[in-house]
Amino acid sequence: MNVATRTFPVTKTDEEWRRILTAEQYQVLRGHGTERPGSCALNHEKRAGTFSCAGCGQDLFIAGKKFESGTGWPSFDQPLPGAVEETVDRSWGMVRTEVHCANCGGHLGHVFPDGPPPTGLRYCINGVALNFEPA
Repeated sequence: MNVATRTFPVTKTDEEWRRILTAEQYQVLRGHGTERPGSCALNHEKRAGTFSCAGCGQDLFIAGKKFESGTGWPSFDQPLPGAVEETVDRSWGMVRTEVHCANCGGHLGHVFPDGPPPTGLRYCINGVALNFEPA
């Protein structure tokens, strides 16, 4: 699946995305960028609650699935059902699995097979791509 050509439930023009997102959010969510490790306060968020897409508001992860990976980005072992989709990312001379919002297609980060049990997965997510709502 090509995220760039797919139609998502939430679709906006480039101009609309630029109006509603900060420059950093736009660079990550729409430009497939990466924030500097350790630069987002959500990396240290420990309260119960829900992490949602900063682009469209869709709930993506619950705080109980977040763990400290030591990478400098918020990490989760599992998304909410149907909240994210994955595509193959061949940029930077390597093959990775990109994670994007299933509702708006916004780039969130990548998933790696080096997480804790029970899933063994590490969803390494840009904090700037997320909003947090405490429970």
